[in-house]
Amino acid sequence: MPIRAWVAEQHEAETAAALLIAFRDHNGSDWPSDNAFYAGVEKLLEDPNTEFLLASTDDDSPPTGVCQVRFRWGIWKAATDAWLEDLYVRPEARRHGLGDALVKLAIERAAERGARRIELDTNEENAGAIALYERNGFSTRSKATPALPGRDLFLGCAIERED
Repeated sequence: MPIRAWVAEQHEAETAAALLIAFRDHNGSDWPSDNAFYAGVEKLLEDPNTEFLLASTDDDSPPTGVCQVRFRWGIWKAATDAWLEDLYVRPEARRHGLGDALVKLAIERAAERGARRIELDTNEENAGAIALYERNGFSTRSKATPALPGRDLFLGCAIERED
C-alpha cells in the first residue's frame, strides 16, 4: 500500500484539527473544546516553528494520521531541537504504516531544518507507541550523553492559573 505523508498547509488546518479532536476523544477527554482545537491548529500553522504532518493510506484517501513537530534553538546542541508530539492514527487505519511514515517524515523535516536531535514523550503503558518509536531509532537512553547513567525521563508540571 503506497502510504503518503506530507507537511500540512494552512488550508488543511481543519483536517489536522479534526484528527487531533479524534485523538482527544480516543483518550477519553472532552476538553479542550473542538473550537479551541480548530483555532489552535490555525494559530500554530502560522508559526514557522511548528509543522503538522498528515498521512493517508494512498493518494485517493483522506488523511487518517497526524502529528505535530515543533522546532526551537537548543543551547546544548548549538543547533535546532525538534519535539514530536500528538501523533495519532485513526483506529481503522492502524497497522498500515502511517505511524512509521509520520515518524520518518518528522525526523526528515527535523534534519532538513538542521536539528541535532528530536525528542518526544509517550505513556509507558502505550506499548504500541513505544514499539513505533524504538523501531524508528528513539530510545529511553540518550545517545547524546552516554557517560551519564540511567534512563532519560520526561517530567511535567501543571501550572495552575487564576483566570
